[in-house]
Amino acid sequence: MRGLGLTIMEAFGVSPEGRITPHCLGIWKDEHIEELQQIASFAHANKGTIGIQLAHAGRKSSVADETFDSNSWTLKGLSIDDIHCIQQDFALAAIRADKARFDVIELHGAHGYLLHEFLSPISNKRTDEHGGIFDNRIRFVVETVRKVRQVWPEQKPLFVRLSMTDWVSPSDEIPTGGWTEEESVELAKILAKEGVDLVDCSTSGSNPKQQIPLSPGYQVHFATAIKQAAPDMLAGAVGLITNAKQANNIVEDDKADVVFLARALLRDPSFVLNGTAELGVFAQYPHQYERGRNKSILTFV
Repeated sequence: MRGLGLTIMEAFGVSPEGRITPHCLGIWKDEHIEELQQIASFAHANKGTIGIQLAHAGRKSSVADETFDSNSWTLKGLSIDDIHCIQQDFALAAIRADKARFDVIELHGAHGYLLHEFLSPISNKRTDEHGGIFDNRIRFVVETVRKVRQVWPEQKPLFVRLSMTDWVSPSDEIPTGGWTEEESVELAKILAKEGVDLVDCSTSGSNPKQQIPLSPGYQVHFATAIKQAAPDMLAGAVGLITNAKQANNIVEDDKADVVFLARALLRDPSFVLNGTAELGVFAQYPHQYERGRNKSILTFV
Protein backbone atom coordinates (compact mmCIF):
# COMPACT_ATOMS: atom_id res chain seq x y z
CA MET A 1 0.00 0.00 0.00
CA ARG A 2 3.00 2.32 0.41
CA GLY A 3 4.59 2.21 -3.01
CA LEU A 4 6.92 -0.78 -2.86
CA GLY A 5 7.53 -2.74 -6.03
CA LEU A 6 7.95 -5.98 -4.07
CA THR A 7 7.68 -7.05 -0.44
CA ILE A 8 9.69 -10.08 0.66
CA MET A 9 8.84 -11.96 3.85
CA GLU A 10 12.16 -13.03 5.30
CA ALA A 11 13.71 -16.27 6.51
CA PHE A 12 11.08 -19.00 6.46
CA GLY A 13 12.55 -22.27 7.70
CA VAL A 14 12.23 -25.10 5.18
CA SER A 15 12.43 -27.48 8.14
CA PRO A 16 11.74 -26.99 11.86
CA GLU A 17 15.40 -27.55 12.76
CA GLY A 18 16.46 -25.03 10.11
CA ARG A 19 14.93 -22.00 11.83
CA ILE A 20 17.16 -19.22 13.13
CA THR A 21 15.22 -19.19 16.43
CA PRO A 22 12.36 -21.25 17.87
CA HIS A 23 10.08 -18.28 17.17
CA CYS A 24 10.85 -17.94 13.45
CA LEU A 25 8.26 -18.66 10.78
CA GLY A 26 8.39 -21.77 8.65
CA ILE A 27 6.92 -23.43 5.59
CA TRP A 28 7.85 -27.05 6.23
CA LYS A 29 4.34 -28.54 6.25
CA ASP A 30 1.17 -28.19 4.22
CA GLU A 31 -0.72 -26.81 7.21
CA HIS A 32 1.24 -23.57 6.77
CA ILE A 33 -0.16 -22.91 3.30
CA GLU A 34 -3.62 -21.59 4.22
CA GLU A 35 -2.40 -18.92 6.65
CA LEU A 36 0.35 -17.76 4.30
CA GLN A 37 -2.14 -17.64 1.44
CA GLN A 38 -4.18 -15.10 3.40
CA ILE A 39 -1.15 -12.81 3.59
CA ALA A 40 -0.34 -13.19 -0.10
CA SER A 41 -3.97 -12.59 -1.06
CA PHE A 42 -4.05 -9.42 1.04
CA ALA A 43 -0.99 -8.13 -0.83
CA HIS A 44 -2.56 -8.93 -4.19
CA ALA A 45 -5.85 -7.30 -3.20
CA ASN A 46 -3.88 -4.10 -2.64
CA LYS A 47 -2.12 -4.42 -6.02
CA GLY A 48 1.11 -5.55 -4.38
CA THR A 49 3.68 -8.17 -5.33
CA ILE A 50 4.92 -10.43 -2.56
CA GLY A 51 7.82 -12.85 -2.19
CA ILE A 52 9.02 -15.33 0.38
CA GLN A 53 12.56 -16.07 1.48
CA LEU A 54 13.33 -19.78 1.97
CA ALA A 55 16.11 -20.53 4.40
CA HIS A 56 17.98 -23.07 6.47
CA ALA A 57 20.13 -21.57 9.21
CA GLY A 58 22.58 -24.50 9.38
CA ARG A 59 25.00 -24.16 12.27
CA LYS A 60 23.31 -20.87 13.21
CA SER A 61 20.03 -22.66 13.90
CA SER A 62 18.66 -22.33 17.42
CA VAL A 63 15.57 -24.37 18.14
CA ALA A 64 16.10 -25.01 21.85
CA ASP A 65 14.34 -23.20 24.66
CA GLU A 66 15.95 -20.94 27.27
CA THR A 67 16.98 -23.91 29.45
CA PHE A 68 19.34 -25.26 26.78
CA ASP A 69 22.97 -25.62 27.87
CA SER A 70 25.04 -24.08 25.06
CA ASN A 71 28.14 -25.93 26.30
CA SER A 72 26.58 -29.30 25.57
CA TRP A 73 26.35 -29.09 21.78
CA THR A 74 28.80 -30.09 19.07
CA LEU A 75 28.80 -29.42 15.34
CA LYS A 76 28.50 -32.36 13.00
CA GLY A 77 28.82 -32.52 9.25
CA LEU A 78 25.87 -33.44 7.08
CA SER A 79 25.80 -36.85 5.48
CA ILE A 80 25.03 -37.13 1.78
CA ASP A 81 21.56 -38.37 2.74
CA ASP A 82 21.14 -35.32 4.98
CA ILE A 83 22.10 -33.05 2.09
CA HIS A 84 19.57 -34.66 -0.23
CA CYS A 85 16.84 -34.41 2.42
CA ILE A 86 17.49 -30.69 2.95
CA GLN A 87 17.48 -30.06 -0.80
CA GLN A 88 14.14 -31.83 -0.97
CA ASP A 89 12.91 -29.66 1.92
CA PHE A 90 13.71 -26.57 -0.18
CA ALA A 91 11.85 -28.02 -3.18
CA LEU A 92 8.78 -28.91 -1.10
CA ALA A 93 8.82 -25.46 0.47
CA ALA A 94 8.84 -23.96 -3.04
CA ILE A 95 5.77 -26.00 -3.97
CA ARG A 96 3.99 -24.75 -0.86
CA ALA A 97 5.03 -21.17 -1.63
CA ASP A 98 3.41 -21.48 -5.05
CA LYS A 99 0.23 -22.90 -3.54
CA ALA A 100 0.22 -20.00 -1.07
CA ARG A 101 0.30 -17.67 -4.13
CA PHE A 102 3.63 -16.00 -3.56
CA ASP A 103 5.01 -14.25 -6.63
CA VAL A 104 8.74 -14.58 -5.94
CA ILE A 105 11.05 -16.94 -4.07
CA GLU A 106 14.40 -15.85 -2.65
CA LEU A 107 16.78 -18.56 -1.47
CA HIS A 108 18.86 -17.34 1.46
CA GLY A 109 22.48 -18.13 0.61
CA ALA A 110 24.12 -15.44 2.75
CA HIS A 111 25.10 -14.42 6.29
CA GLY A 112 26.66 -17.68 7.40
CA TYR A 113 23.50 -19.75 7.03
CA LEU A 114 23.57 -23.22 5.48
CA LEU A 115 23.94 -22.42 1.77
CA HIS A 116 26.66 -19.88 2.58
CA GLU A 117 28.35 -22.39 4.91
CA PHE A 118 28.96 -24.65 1.93
CA LEU A 119 30.29 -21.79 -0.20
CA SER A 120 32.78 -20.38 2.29
CA PRO A 121 36.09 -22.18 2.90
CA ILE A 122 35.97 -20.77 6.43
CA SER A 123 33.07 -23.02 7.36
CA ASN A 124 33.29 -25.73 4.69
CA LYS A 125 35.94 -28.21 5.84
CA ARG A 126 34.53 -31.17 3.93
CA THR A 127 36.85 -33.52 2.07
CA ASP A 128 34.22 -35.09 -0.19
CA GLU A 129 32.61 -33.81 -3.41
CA HIS A 130 31.02 -30.93 -1.46
CA GLY A 131 34.26 -29.45 -0.12
CA GLY A 132 37.63 -28.10 -1.14
CA ILE A 133 37.78 -26.55 -4.61
CA PHE A 134 35.31 -23.95 -5.87
CA ASP A 135 33.29 -26.39 -8.01
CA ASN A 136 32.74 -28.61 -4.99
CA ARG A 137 31.83 -25.82 -2.57
CA ILE A 138 29.15 -24.45 -4.90
CA ARG A 139 27.66 -27.89 -5.56
CA PHE A 140 25.11 -27.76 -2.72
CA VAL A 141 23.82 -24.34 -3.79
CA VAL A 142 23.63 -25.20 -7.49
CA GLU A 143 21.86 -28.50 -6.85
CA THR A 144 19.40 -26.84 -4.47
CA VAL A 145 18.62 -24.12 -7.01
CA ARG A 146 18.08 -26.78 -9.67
CA LYS A 147 15.61 -28.69 -7.51
CA VAL A 148 13.69 -25.52 -6.63
CA ARG A 149 13.59 -24.28 -10.22
CA GLN A 150 12.16 -27.63 -11.36
CA VAL A 151 9.07 -27.16 -9.18
CA TRP A 152 8.75 -23.37 -9.11
CA PRO A 153 6.69 -22.06 -12.07
CA GLU A 154 8.85 -20.85 -14.94
CA GLN A 155 7.05 -17.49 -15.14
CA LYS A 156 7.71 -16.72 -11.46
CA PRO A 157 11.08 -15.14 -10.59
CA LEU A 158 13.68 -16.94 -8.48
CA PHE A 159 16.17 -14.85 -6.50
CA VAL A 160 19.25 -15.97 -4.57
CA ARG A 161 20.72 -13.89 -1.77
CA LEU A 162 24.51 -14.19 -1.56
CA SER A 163 27.15 -12.92 0.79
CA MET A 164 29.37 -11.60 -1.99
CA THR A 165 32.39 -11.68 0.32
CA ASP A 166 33.19 -12.82 3.84
CA TRP A 167 35.41 -9.73 4.30
CA VAL A 168 38.08 -12.09 5.71
CA SER A 169 41.60 -12.03 4.27
CA PRO A 170 44.05 -14.97 4.45
CA SER A 171 45.98 -15.07 7.72
CA ASP A 172 47.87 -17.53 9.91
CA GLU A 173 44.61 -18.25 11.73
CA ILE A 174 42.52 -18.53 8.55
CA PRO A 175 44.96 -19.50 5.77
CA THR A 176 42.28 -19.88 3.12
CA GLY A 177 40.70 -16.51 3.75
CA GLY A 178 36.98 -16.34 3.02
CA TRP A 179 34.52 -16.48 0.16
CA THR A 180 35.36 -13.73 -2.33
CA GLU A 181 33.73 -11.32 -4.74
CA GLU A 182 35.38 -13.09 -7.67
CA GLU A 183 33.88 -16.41 -6.61
CA SER A 184 30.45 -14.81 -6.22
CA VAL A 185 30.60 -13.41 -9.74
CA GLU A 186 31.53 -16.83 -11.15
CA LEU A 187 28.69 -18.43 -9.19
CA ALA A 188 26.26 -15.81 -10.53
CA LYS A 189 27.17 -16.79 -14.09
CA ILE A 190 26.40 -20.43 -13.26
CA LEU A 191 23.15 -19.61 -11.47
CA ALA A 192 21.95 -17.65 -14.50
CA LYS A 193 22.16 -20.87 -16.52
CA GLU A 194 20.18 -22.67 -13.79
CA GLY A 195 17.23 -20.29 -14.08
CA VAL A 196 17.99 -17.80 -11.32
CA ASP A 197 16.70 -14.35 -12.25
CA LEU A 198 18.42 -12.10 -9.71
CA VAL A 199 21.22 -12.13 -7.14
CA ASP A 200 20.57 -10.08 -4.00
CA CYS A 201 24.06 -8.82 -3.15
CA SER A 202 24.75 -8.79 0.58
CA THR A 203 28.00 -9.68 2.43
CA SER A 204 29.61 -11.23 5.52
CA GLY A 205 28.40 -13.63 8.20
CA SER A 206 30.95 -16.47 8.37
CA ASN A 207 33.52 -15.31 10.91
CA PRO A 208 33.94 -12.68 13.64
CA LYS A 209 37.31 -11.75 12.06
CA GLN A 210 35.45 -10.01 9.25
CA GLN A 211 36.55 -6.45 8.52
CA ILE A 212 33.60 -4.56 7.03
CA PRO A 213 34.26 -1.07 5.60
CA LEU A 214 30.91 0.43 6.56
CA SER A 215 29.87 3.52 4.61
CA PRO A 216 26.74 4.59 2.72
CA GLY A 217 25.99 2.05 -0.02
CA TYR A 218 29.13 0.06 0.84
CA GLN A 219 27.82 -3.08 -0.90
CA VAL A 220 26.48 -1.50 -4.09
CA HIS A 221 29.63 -2.17 -6.11
CA PHE A 222 29.05 -5.91 -5.74
CA ALA A 223 25.80 -5.62 -7.68
CA THR A 224 27.63 -3.58 -10.31
CA ALA A 225 30.28 -6.29 -10.62
CA ILE A 226 27.62 -8.91 -11.37
CA LYS A 227 25.88 -6.66 -13.89
CA GLN A 228 29.17 -6.15 -15.74
CA ALA A 229 30.41 -9.76 -15.66
CA ALA A 230 27.12 -11.68 -15.87
CA PRO A 231 24.80 -9.75 -18.21
CA ASP A 232 22.19 -12.52 -18.10
CA MET A 233 21.74 -12.01 -14.35
CA LEU A 234 19.91 -9.16 -12.65
CA ALA A 235 21.54 -7.77 -9.52
CA GLY A 236 20.04 -6.13 -6.44
CA ALA A 237 21.84 -3.73 -4.09
CA VAL A 238 21.36 -3.56 -0.33
CA GLY A 239 23.12 -2.06 2.68
CA LEU A 240 23.11 1.46 4.16
CA ILE A 241 20.85 2.79 1.44
CA THR A 242 19.02 5.35 3.52
CA ASN A 243 17.45 8.04 1.33
CA ALA A 244 15.46 8.26 -1.88
CA LYS A 245 18.02 10.17 -3.92
CA GLN A 246 20.70 7.63 -3.08
CA ALA A 247 18.43 4.73 -4.01
CA ASN A 248 17.26 6.40 -7.22
CA ASN A 249 20.81 7.21 -8.33
CA ILE A 250 21.90 3.59 -7.87
CA VAL A 251 19.29 2.44 -10.38
CA GLU A 252 19.53 5.40 -12.76
CA ASP A 253 23.34 5.12 -12.89
CA ASP A 254 22.96 1.41 -13.75
CA LYS A 255 24.86 0.29 -10.66
CA ALA A 256 22.10 -2.19 -9.83
CA ASP A 257 18.80 -3.31 -11.32
CA VAL A 258 16.86 -2.95 -8.09
CA VAL A 259 17.39 -1.63 -4.57
CA PHE A 260 16.41 -3.65 -1.52
CA LEU A 261 15.48 -1.86 1.71
CA ALA A 262 15.18 -3.36 5.18
CA ARG A 263 16.06 -1.18 8.16
CA ALA A 264 15.17 1.98 6.22
CA LEU A 265 11.63 0.62 5.88
CA LEU A 266 11.47 -0.43 9.52
CA ARG A 267 12.30 3.15 10.46
CA ASP A 268 9.89 4.60 7.88
CA PRO A 269 7.30 2.28 6.31
CA SER A 270 6.34 5.14 3.95
CA PHE A 271 9.93 5.53 2.71
CA VAL A 272 8.91 5.23 -0.95
CA LEU A 273 5.93 7.60 -0.78
CA ASN A 274 7.91 10.14 1.20
CA GLY A 275 10.80 9.75 -1.20
CA THR A 276 8.69 10.88 -4.14
CA ALA A 277 8.48 14.34 -2.60
CA GLU A 278 12.25 14.36 -2.17
CA LEU A 279 12.66 13.45 -5.85
CA GLY A 280 9.97 15.84 -7.05
CA VAL A 281 7.84 13.23 -8.79
CA PHE A 282 4.13 12.43 -8.62
CA ALA A 283 3.12 9.49 -6.44
CA GLN A 284 -0.07 7.51 -6.89
CA TYR A 285 -1.20 7.20 -3.28
CA PRO A 286 -3.37 4.25 -2.26
CA HIS A 287 -7.07 5.12 -2.15
CA GLN A 288 -7.29 4.73 1.63
CA TYR A 289 -4.49 7.30 2.11
CA GLU A 290 -5.57 9.85 -0.50
CA ARG A 291 -8.26 11.50 1.59
CA GLY A 292 -5.96 12.00 4.56
CA ARG A 293 -3.20 13.28 2.28
CA ASN A 294 -5.50 15.84 0.63
CA LYS A 295 -6.86 16.93 3.99
CA SER A 296 -3.35 17.50 5.35
CA ILE A 297 -2.40 19.51 2.25
CA LEU A 298 -5.48 21.69 2.59
CA THR A 299 -4.85 22.21 6.27
CA PHE A 300 -1.27 23.18 5.56
CA VAL A 301 -2.31 25.66 2.86
